[in-house]
Amino acid sequence: MAGAADRRLVSAPTPRPSARARPFTRRRLTELTAAAILSCLAFVGLFPYLYMLETAFKSNSQFNGNETTPTLPLHFGNFATAWREVAPYLLSSIIVAACAMFGCILLGSVSGFVLARYRFPGRNLFFGLIALLLMVPNTASLIPLFVLMRDLHLLNTYPDLIIPQLTTQTVFSVVLMKTYIEHLPEELFEAAHVDGASPARAYWSITLPLARPIIGTVALLSVISVWSDYFWPELTIVTNSLRTVPVGIQFFQGELTTSYGPLFAGYLIASVPLLVLFVALAKNFLAGIQGGLAVGR
Repeated sequence: MAGAADRRLVSAPTPRPSARARPFTRRRLTELTAAAILSCLAFVGLFPYLYMLETAFKSNSQFNGNETTPTLPLHFGNFATAWREVAPYLLSSIIVAACAMFGCILLGSVSGFVLARYRFPGRNLFFGLIALLLMVPNTASLIPLFVLMRDLHLLNTYPDLIIPQLTTQTVFSVVLMKTYIEHLPEELFEAAHVDGASPARAYWSITLPLARPIIGTVALLSVISVWSDYFWPELTIVTNSLRTVPVGIQFFQGELTTSYGPLFAGYLIASVPLLVLFVALAKNFLAGIQGGLAVGR
């Protein structure tokens, strides 16, 4: 009996090495390197936001004494001060951003649909001229645009804020929409035509549902452009109720002193709508950036 037990112990399989004993393969090294690089890029991208967050809770004396690290006590009153200053300008920014966003989506989708689905003389030339406008810097059209708004008596009005953004963003929107729509399955439009669908019905029932990724991309980029525009509203708007958030926040910067805590708190409050919009459109935005991988899903 003892000999049989000894033989079973000898013949028992040896345990496998633990996962820690696995060799450090080249694939594993590549994954760790990629993770380290992406982590560094994420930190670099988030560092300005983190710096803005910790500065928003400081008084001027705390900021002058220590700019880089959080300091106690935290001054939550900076957000109340910033909200009283920023709130009147949020409505103006929301109105301008909403009008520019819907205008870019409407004009870009209709123009892209026509350029992508129909053949007519000069189509490629027309699209080439539109794409050529992407190479023109905004500063080159600043003076002509100002003169045009002045001659139309639109300075210091909402159209004065909306029209320049609409013209600038629509060019990019048309290029994106046309490139995306022309890669949609041709069979869907042929089937709709056989069933008697009009071009307007094909646009509304086929193109728009399938173009949601690129529509989300256009919407987000247009709102970001409007929300971050400072120079044009500062140049053409003199009525305080029409000023947008980037211009309104600058009132925290005086000639002699700057209220850094309320200033950065105002930046945080102004960035909340963009964060909410990005979270809502993140899936469509990423799909549109990737070239429409989500078409048909």
